[in-house]
Amino acid sequence: MDARISQIQAEMRQVAEDARAAFGSYSGEQLNWKPGPDSWSIAQCLDHIIKTNHEFYPEFDLIASGNRKNTFWQSYSPFTGMTGRFLVNAVKTDSKKAKAPSKSIIPPSDVAADIVEQFAGHIEEVISKLQGIVGVDVRNTVVSSPFLSAMTYTLEDGLTVLVEHSKRHIRQAKRVLEADGFPK
Repeated sequence: MDARISQIQAEMRQVAEDARAAFGSYSGEQLNWKPGPDSWSIAQCLDHIIKTNHEFYPEFDLIASGNRKNTFWQSYSPFTGMTGRFLVNAVKTDSKKAKAPSKSIIPPSDVAADIVEQFAGHIEEVISKLQGIVGVDVRNTVVSSPFLSAMTYTLEDGLTVLVEHSKRHIRQAKRVLEADGFPK
């Protein structure tokens, strides 16, 4: 299972490199430009990833402490596998727009101009958090969504969602670059 954690860390590192390469040369004005009133800017996409990933930190810390045990629901939920597959499939494609599950992860309209570097630093922080769970059986550890505790999935599916959700919003941010009216 340590290979799976290493793979996730490498994929997250690639997400940060991709973000730096795609957005690192843009100004704060460009990063905060929105294609429409109901659309997110590049900066908002990056900020949303940061905020969402932070919601997983308490669980990662508890797992890393060695004191975490599955709750009764996590141990016996009949929906764990199905929920995990649903979430992975939902974030791997861009075909359907989804609402953020919590207002706490909706980014503000104006995000700091250094968001690309903040994002890259955040990804290193995520990678460090993942180092703390090396040795954990990711297939048999069941976690609950930080947004809806009745929604359970394996830690392995949760880690896949972490990566794929980040990639999804990087793709979304790249589409902003191609939108009509993007300030060059």
